[in-house]
Amino acid sequence: MVTARFRTGVVDSAEIDARILVAAALGLDLTGVMAAASRLLTSDESTRLEDFTRRRLAGEPVARILGAKEFWGLPLQLSAATLVPRPDTETVVELALEMLRTKSEPHRRLRIVDIGTGSGAILLALLSELPDAYGLGTDISEAALRTASSNAARFGFATRAAFVACDYAAALSGPFDLVVSNPPYIRSADISGLATEVRDHDPLLALDGGSDGLAAYRALIPQAAHLLAERGALVVEAGYGQSEEIQGLMTAAGLTLQRPAKADLAGIRRAVAGRKLPT
Repeated sequence: MVTARFRTGVVDSAEIDARILVAAALGLDLTGVMAAASRLLTSDESTRLEDFTRRRLAGEPVARILGAKEFWGLPLQLSAATLVPRPDTETVVELALEMLRTKSEPHRRLRIVDIGTGSGAILLALLSELPDAYGLGTDISEAALRTASSNAARFGFATRAAFVACDYAAALSGPFDLVVSNPPYIRSADISGLATEVRDHDPLLALDGGSDGLAAYRALIPQAAHLLAERGALVVEAGYGQSEEIQGLMTAAGLTLQRPAKADLAGIRRAVAGRKLPT
């Protein structure tokens, strides 16, 4: 019934969205939902499912309804102040790990900063892969930082992660071995045309990249270059068609481009990296 309503309402992934929301309403996993397919719902379950269904038909994404989204295998809690992390952003994590594998001084404890950390997705994914690393997350939103800090504690990273309220990296002093960021990169004029799930539910501050979508990069790339240790790397997410201009900004900031931008599963050059080499 929920699936049919979603199909009528032109909801993408109607069947899987319905299964996830039914499971959440009943407090079951997807396997449990299949086993309980023939039983009647309680009044509370029915009310909860109807609320979820109406919200999804109104354009609210499943992750917002549930308040959580998996990223890099980590079940992240979300808030109104954070983006819903997307699979494309895992490309940034992949490239960051590749850049670290080619860095010298492998036995020294790595120092990482995630600029505009939001829910902490990129930083916490990296800490999950790098058990000896220590990370900082920055965000201009204190509400987002509370969410990120809560996620870090839930995953057992509280002693290896700290969070700082500031504009990009303005309050930090280096050096860091790795700086990562998924900054706002949507052109201001394009925001009104985004999907309802994004336009009406993701925080505008995390989307709006200014008139050409590059305002955040112009601010954060020089800051990051200054913070990097020798042979440290900066890795950022890029929007469609932005990678070459971002590479130009990195070069202008004194960083060296050692490899091409890394494409996501759709073939979009999604992650861009530069390294600070000895002068």
